[in-house]
Amino acid sequence: MKVKCFDENHEKDLEIKINSFLASLNGELIDIKYQVAIAMQGEDQLYCFSAMVIYCEK
Repeated sequence: MKVKCFDENHEKDLEIKINSFLASLNGELIDIKYQVAIAMQGEDQLYCFSAMVIYCEK
């Protein structure tokens, strides 16, 4: 069993990265854990979209 972690500032970028990884995955997807973090920096809101893909390789 292995994991691959992804971290992006925009959720669409995260989708693209995960979909690309899954398209090239030579094995079995076990699970995906998803998380969003929000922080304030002055007047700006900063978002962090992250996911951990758990999989088994063939």
